[in-house]
Amino acid sequence: MIAQDQAERLRKRRGSRRSGPLARGRGRRRARARRFRPPRPKVLAIVALVLGLLAAGWLWVRDSSLVAVNRVSVTGISGPDATQIRRALTTAAQTMTTLDVSVSQLRTAVAPYQVVKDLHVSTQFPHGMKIAVAEQIPVAQITVGWRAIPVAGDGTLLHDLPGSSSLPSIPLRVLPGGARVTDPQAREAVSILAAAPYPMLAHISQVVSEPSRGLVAQIRNGPSVYFGDATALSAKWAAVTAVLADPGSAGADYIDVTDPRRPAAGASAGATSAASNAGAAAAGASAGASPTASSPGASGGVTYGSGGTSGNGG
Repeated sequence: MIAQDQAERLRKRRGSRRSGPLARGRGRRRARARRFRPPRPKVLAIVALVLGLLAAGWLWVRDSSLVAVNRVSVTGISGPDATQIRRALTTAAQTMTTLDVSVSQLRTAVAPYQVVKDLHVSTQFPHGMKIAVAEQIPVAQITVGWRAIPVAGDGTLLHDLPGSSSLPSIPLRVLPGGARVTDPQAREAVSILAAAPYPMLAHISQVVSEPSRGLVAQIRNGPSVYFGDATALSAKWAAVTAVLADPGSAGADYIDVTDPRRPAAGASAGATSAASNAGAAAAGASAGASPTASSPGASGGVTYGSGGTSGNGG
């Protein structure tokens, strides 16, 4: 009996050894091998077939008449070429679907029209498309004799638009060819006008380059503005606005903002000296933001001396 008990205890001890960490490790490896068996080729083929059918179905729906564009809304365009631009965009859009829109194709359709600056496209599932046109805004016109070509703030020549007496002139000897202004001095003049507060543009008659003064903007029925070069334009225009608004500049024939930190206003007859109060005001104004010619919605006013002109808005 005692011998049987000892034999039983020995068998239990051997069994516990077999079920120790080593045996458990082997069991986990076998279970992991069974768990991560690679899928069978037949299963892979079925999965690939399903994915292919889904992709083909998506492509079919994307380009089908179920989502074809047949309602096109074009906004933001004006001027003499508005009808042609709207027609070109509508025709191009109707070759697309609301799930497959090519903005580059739309831009190509209106590439001949320089007045179009950019397009913003949105779709209305299943058949609608909205196209908002961002137009180039003329800030000046290049003039040679009686001929005038409007020009945008980035130097794009807007051949499609008529000239306007309300735009500042940049006189040249020869009309530029191509799509953009290439003359260096004319480009700088355009930069000055593009940086101007938008309401100011209608009050500037022209911008010219003088050997002794550099770039000079002439205010209608007002003083000449000496800019020098086309640097620090935000600060220079802030100084111009502050000097014009200061009573000390009344009757001035010129405003010198070559150094916008020390603007000066003077009269050729010596009746008016430098406007010191305007200089202090301009220094403070230079630190603030100013709406530029790229923002036609900006509002504001300028005042020109005694007996001068007050402008409000564009």
